[in-house]
Amino acid sequence: MDDCCVYTLDNGKKIIQSVDFFTPIVDDPYDFGRIAAANSLSDIYAMGGNPLFALNILAFPAETLPNSVMKDILKGGLDVTKKASIPILGGHSIKDSEPKYGLVVTGEPNDNKELVKNSTAKIGDQLILTKPLGTGIITTAIKKGIATENQLNEAVTLMSNLNLKASKLMLDFEVNACTDVTGYGLLGHLAEMCVGSDVSASINFDDIMFIEGVFEFAQRDIIPGGSKRNLEYIDNKINFDDNLADFQKLMLADAQTSGGLLISCPEDRAEEFLKVLSWDINAFKIGSIIEKNEKTILVR
Repeated sequence: MDDCCVYTLDNGKKIIQSVDFFTPIVDDPYDFGRIAAANSLSDIYAMGGNPLFALNILAFPAETLPNSVMKDILKGGLDVTKKASIPILGGHSIKDSEPKYGLVVTGEPNDNKELVKNSTAKIGDQLILTKPLGTGIITTAIKKGIATENQLNEAVTLMSNLNLKASKLMLDFEVNACTDVTGYGLLGHLAEMCVGSDVSASINFDDIMFIEGVFEFAQRDIIPGGSKRNLEYIDNKINFDDNLADFQKLMLADAQTSGGLLISCPEDRAEEFLKVLSWDINAFKIGSIIEKNEKTILVR
């Protein structure tokens, strides 16, 4: 399944659309708005699409929270869509027991280029990730009041950053496949890519970057329930190295919010692609696509 729905008009022009919204994962309403908007735009960028406009989706407990909170959420979303150079043309709001926010985003292929699917990875491709992992674990630590200010700031910065630049660059390098890493974690989204492409993947734990503090929090079982369910669901498709501890496996299944792009790039273009990405983005190689194996993913 693609990251967005794709609709072809009578004249052959394609329209892409995605929707996403969720409850707050940080306390600051402005930051929540920014993160939710960036997350909503990510599916469009994962397909190499160009967003055109957005609609707000808002649920808000008007009887228990002041209107200033709602305004800050919407301001955060608006500021991120301005960075994406798109307008918010309207939306819908309802009363609810807790805040929820996100966007419906409509887009089109970028400069008439082909959309990038998540089911077209090729054997020999190098797997590149454009953001560190660990937002689920860090936000759980934030809710428990044990994350440092630096850890909070790093997580908020990563989650509110758009995948815009990486999306445009991957089109220039004609990558084979892409998806964004969100609620199913790295392992879940990589498995989806592999199954759709009829291949397997080999990744190296030591090559994967994590947000500061994630390793220590995971060791202490500061891990969201969703990440644990992710691993339970995917575990029978993974061949883990015997040296990996259970908490390290959970780090790879950690549910992400507004995560990076997972890109399957032809081997002969991967090093140059990484070099160009590094001018603005802290991207890194995590492994490669291999022939279909008994297990979908091999983790070393």
